Amino acid sequence: MPPSDDRAFPGTIFDESAILSIKDLSRMCAVDERHIVEFVEEGVLSAVSVSSEWRFTGDALRRARLAVRLERDLELNLAGVALAVELLEELAQLRRELGARR
Repeated sequence: MPPSDDRAFPGTIFDESAILSIKDLSRMCAVDERHIVEFVEEGVLSAVSVSSEWRFTGDALRRARLAVRLERDLELNLAGVALAVELLEELAQLRRELGARR
């Protein structure tokens, strides 16, 4: 039996009710702020305008990270990313509904 590895995984616990600025979101997704703007323009992300600045919910972080992975791993363009994110979320919703009925 291999020895146990007691090292902790580095990371941060993130509260999904947190409100993020575009700078926060771009930093957490390791992309340029312009990339976040493109996600909003394509409908991948929704932003709320507060004092002429965009704010994002914690759910936007999950969606943005998914979008970045789809772009990178599947080499999708922005329209393809938007469609894939919507379909994946619809599939997840249908699975939750099916699970609730069982």
